[in-house]
Amino acid sequence: MAKLSQEDLLAQFEEMTLIELSEFVKAFEEKFDVTAAAAVAVAGPAGPGAPVEAEAEQDEFDVILTGAGEKKIQVIKVVRELTSLGLKEAKDLVDGTPKPVLEKVAKDAAEKAAEALKGAGASVEVK
Repeated sequence: MAKLSQEDLLAQFEEMTLIELSEFVKAFEEKFDVTAAAAVAVAGPAGPGAPVEAEAEQDEFDVILTGAGEKKIQVIKVVRELTSLGLKEAKDLVDGTPKPVLEKVAKDAAEKAAEALKGAGASVEVK
């Protein structure tokens, strides 16, 4: 088997949906018995005047479809593009609103998905 370059691998990942990429990461973690956790910097003990960090900024968001609107077919098409669901599964998701379309995605991906769904006429909530 030919060894793929880093650029080839990145090109393949660009073509994947978020769900496909998530499944790949899970399979990779299982195969090599590792976790894809971000590196955490270790800080020394806080001094008496050090400010206390209030709350960590949210980095995972859920995109929830709250209504299909008048253009239900367009919304189903967008749901299929975002999730790689089949036609029946996407239709069932749209019919059963409110339902999450994407869960635990990055802020920019959640915003793009919400804009795409709103552009198709759907009501969307990002939590």
